[in-house]
Amino acid sequence: HTEGGDFRQATYRAVRQGLMQAESVLLEPWYEFTIDLPSAMIGRAMADIRKKSGEIYDDETVTNGDDSTLRGRVPAAQVMDYATEVTAYTGGKGRISFSMLGYLPCHNEAEVLAASDYDCERDTDNPSGSVFCSHGSGFFVPWDQVPEYAHIKDANPAAGQAVVEGKQAAARTSSMEEDAMFKAIYEREFGREKQRKDRYSEYDGYRKSFDKEPVKTRTTPIRRKEKKKPYLLVDGYNIIFAWEELKVLVEDNMDGARAKLMDAMSNYQGFTGIQVILVFDAYRVKDNPGEIFKYHNIYVVYTKEAETADQYIEKTTHEMAGKYDITVASSDGVEQVIVMGQGAKKISASDFREEVRLVEEQIRQINKEKYREGKSYLFDGVDEDLADRINDMRLGRRNHID
Repeated sequence: HTEGGDFRQATYRAVRQGLMQAESVLLEPWYEFTIDLPSAMIGRAMADIRKKSGEIYDDETVTNGDDSTLRGRVPAAQVMDYATEVTAYTGGKGRISFSMLGYLPCHNEAEVLAASDYDCERDTDNPSGSVFCSHGSGFFVPWDQVPEYAHIKDANPAAGQAVVEGKQAAARTSSMEEDAMFKAIYEREFGREKQRKDRYSEYDGYRKSFDKEPVKTRTTPIRRKEKKKPYLLVDGYNIIFAWEELKVLVEDNMDGARAKLMDAMSNYQGFTGIQVILVFDAYRVKDNPGEIFKYHNIYVVYTKEAETADQYIEKTTHEMAGKYDITVASSDGVEQVIVMGQGAKKISASDFREEVRLVEEQIRQINKEKYREGKSYLFDGVDEDLADRINDMRLGRRNHID
């Protein structure tokens, strides 16, 4: 008796019920700060930070004669106008800079909750209760009574802990073990791949039957299987947030992180010859038609509205897997299972980072050997055709360049 959307609604209600049973903690954004100011003002600055519920990193407080530096962390909401105060009480000699630290427990949680006047029981847009069916009709069950009506009872605490520990252990498995796990999931969901065994085996122009049929001379040449052109589909934001050197850039400039990844993929393609398609999510941009453009030697895709990078990669894999050798670079477990089902290969973000690192190291080694004496050569950076024409002039085989 289920209808479209029932399981989606049930999922929301289940998550909401879990939140009602758990102890929720309100978080807020925190900054890390650095204050450079005259040493005479350091007491005022420290008092201000503590008054704003911040913390001073005592081991990073530095005094050098008349100048001092303070470092620490503080709730972002408490220092929105503090830069102006620092400038004022230091007479323009002090300055403060901030960087995003992340989300930490709210410094005045009780005050914020009281001001919000939120009652979850009255929130009809986000209900925590469930709807059960009896004799063909539905009835509402409050969140705290759901266990009494559920067909599947809660597991005992020890079993729950075993499940958690099992998941943590699975997260630490090697890439080879992950491959086996994904393959097992795929075979369980879609059935085991058929083992096709041809009746005849071909070798050196002869065909011989496994069941002792007479050997027959082959009249047509053996057709060798053509090697498929390799393609690499890269889930851009998945890689950015998985590689530490790119994740750090995101805090200051997402455009910088994207550009660095694009340059890395361009170098990778130039060295390996594998055609790279780098895919970025743009599904939240209203009325976005999507965009595909060539960046040096790779293709960069921004998905259209309501289409995620996962969906684009899955669709492209389905369309290309029969003709090309497809590999998908992503650490999204669900996406890996799906693309493997389409006949593609997968590589995790960490393994792909190591592969790119090795390529970059080989490129640096080649450049080091080529320019180890600090010399540059006449035809470096010149395309092959122009280099041939210049060489003909040098040897007297022509007197001008067309």
